[in-house]
Amino acid sequence: MRLDPGEVRDRPDLRMPLLGLAAWAGGLLGHHGSWPPVLAAGLGVLGAVPVLARRRGRRAALTAVAVLLVGAAVAGAALLRQEQVARNPVARLAADGAVATVVATVTSDPRVVHGRFADQVMLRVEVRAVTGRGSSYSLATPVLVLGDDAWRSVPLGTTVRATGRLSPSDDGDVAAVLGAAGEPVPVAAPDVWWRAADRVRASVRDSVAHRPADQRALVPALVDGDDGGLDPALADDFRTTGLTHLLAVSGTNLTLVVGFLLVGCRWLGVRGRWLYLVGAAGICGFVLLARTEPSVVRAAAMGTVGLLGMGTDGRRRGFRALGVAVTALLLLQPALAVSIGFALSVLATAGILVLAPGWRDALARWLPRWLAEAIAVPAAAQLACTPLVAAISGQVSLVAVAANLLVAPVVGPATVLGLLGGLVGLVWGPLGRVAGTLASWCVGWIVLVARRGADLPASAVDWGTGPLSLLVLTALSVAIAVLAPRLLRHRAGGLACCLVMVVTVVVRLPSPGWPPDGWVLVACDVGQGDALVVRVGPGAAMVVDAGPDPGAVDGCLDRLGVSAVPLVVLTHFHADHVDGLSGVLGGREVGVVEITPVLDPPGGVDLVRDATVGADVPVRTAVPGTRRVGEATVQVLGPAGPVRDGPGDGSAANDASVVLLVEVRGIRMLLTGDLEPPGQAGLARSLPGLRVDVLKLPHHGSRHQDPAFLAALGAEVVLVSVGADNDYGHPSPEVLDPLSETGAEVLRTDEDGDLAVVADDGDPATATRG
Repeated sequence: MRLDPGEVRDRPDLRMPLLGLAAWAGGLLGHHGSWPPVLAAGLGVLGAVPVLARRRGRRAALTAVAVLLVGAAVAGAALLRQEQVARNPVARLAADGAVATVVATVTSDPRVVHGRFADQVMLRVEVRAVTGRGSSYSLATPVLVLGDDAWRSVPLGTTVRATGRLSPSDDGDVAAVLGAAGEPVPVAAPDVWWRAADRVRASVRDSVAHRPADQRALVPALVDGDDGGLDPALADDFRTTGLTHLLAVSGTNLTLVVGFLLVGCRWLGVRGRWLYLVGAAGICGFVLLARTEPSVVRAAAMGTVGLLGMGTDGRRRGFRALGVAVTALLLLQPALAVSIGFALSVLATAGILVLAPGWRDALARWLPRWLAEAIAVPAAAQLACTPLVAAISGQVSLVAVAANLLVAPVVGPATVLGLLGGLVGLVWGPLGRVAGTLASWCVGWIVLVARRGADLPASAVDWGTGPLSLLVLTALSVAIAVLAPRLLRHRAGGLACCLVMVVTVVVRLPSPGWPPDGWVLVACDVGQGDALVVRVGPGAAMVVDAGPDPGAVDGCLDRLGVSAVPLVVLTHFHADHVDGLSGVLGGREVGVVEITPVLDPPGGVDLVRDATVGADVPVRTAVPGTRRVGEATVQVLGPAGPVRDGPGDGSAANDASVVLLVEVRGIRMLLTGDLEPPGQAGLARSLPGLRVDVLKLPHHGSRHQDPAFLAALGAEVVLVSVGADNDYGHPSPEVLDPLSETGAEVLRTDEDGDLAVVADDGDPATATRG
């Protein structure tokens, strides 16, 4: 059978994608293996070459040799990189916990990290020289710096001298962590291109400085990935609606910016090879503007593939370019082989190249071609990434395609206008603000879609992360990919698919058995933090603490059907109890927020103030006493005293936790915040003989407890709110074992998910949603 020449031309050349897969496999093997398995795999492929040459011909044999060489090269590069990072002088000093002085070049923008007791500034540097333990070395190795507020003003590209204690790093791509002591001393200013990029980034921010906070933060994020001022609650809404890619530098950013540049140059008469030169210059400028971090380089490469895929003979050229990009990136940065962001970028680009053309052509039978393409591209990218996203988040977004379709018309104008605002603002500020205002109007629509989409009843569904669950999801995704063109080519089939999607999103699907009938208390699985929900009436609950993640507590309340919260109690101001507050306040009728009188740490206090002011919810101090809140009797046991500041480092916050004794339907529950042994002893003295049915174990099961007090409570159920694989060693067996020996049922959120206490004729029963 002879193929038509046109058919041969349309058939994609899979050799370069095969080399890309070989490079990826080599990177994974290099990061998780050692030299012997790498050499064994190479010898195995080499041994298969003669067989391939006899059976498949010379071309297959050459392809096999290329696969071997590329895979071995990336695996070897990964192993060498690990050896260089793990065994250099900085790593050896870190293993000893040595104090050292380094001369280093800043390679990332400073980012504030909200710690448990104080905020720190985190950034990456490339160490050029190190002096420690009486010896000096010259080298080039990456190090992570944790410093104080003085590091926030250090521009990228600056060479500094700093002193601090080195400690080992958990990140295999970083030689050590430097706990910097004191301010960095500048040694050399950034190069001119970094200074120029910083001026443009600052000008972009200035062009929207007069706009509302969400728009002010999102325009720089769209243009160059500068998302430092973004509200965590809004970021969570973007995750729920599948719009997260807009908050970080992605191939879409480069495609829009460079595509606009090429169109402008065409209008000016630029043709032929000069366009390639303009495109290359645009790509380099974009990388400098968005920083040369691995994620940006990855995004630039995928964006370049997207540009090639949009041109003539796009699918064939796109396939080849994707294979070349993956191979080149992994040879330069072998660590990308284990990067989730890299995997998502490659999958999204591959989905667009493989699936989108067929879907577009099917839809174009009964829709305008531009609309068919606008639907097909985000749908194909989303479907290709769905199994991996579910493996990471445990959720499948049902509104992602619709949300991306709704924002697609304004993403391009917002990005281009935002960049124009920054560039023009360098020359004339008022004109830059005009462009920035137009960009922020576009961004306002994106914010509206994200917030409204996240509020839909079934915007995302929980999905297991086990092998069977992910295998089923992958099979469903493949089935959709195969069947979609057949269903979409007919108007009836396409409209039916749209109707099913709308109904699925708008109508909440019930979780079988959840919430259980008669529930009175639920400890939400919010990771390493506390978020407790006390039922006080139909659709109403009191919330005690909000956990570290707005999305997690919001999802828990949604699953419980809570639409009204007459009372929120924040036991203290540590991040793992208050950072999720916006997830409680958003989209619900909230009465009042009560807080501890000890205003410490300041970062948590500021966050609570900003969240409550933004939601127009009053705040008052919890005062000892008893009252009714709906069906619940609530007694504040402590702390007492006037409103006062703490030491400022959060060290006094735990023992200043608001402690509640709550009774609902005959079930007595002690909710303890992070109360520590001195506070527990004080409680035992003030309430001798206190007995409860349910105990929320203090401080996530930390070993710092008063065992006699906890055992004397006689709790039949003990709830432990704790994050899986946390770094604190919570919960401690020293605490759990004695409680279990008393006959108490001990349940943990890290093992059982959401934990419910049910009133069963006045006795506590339990249910879990693991």
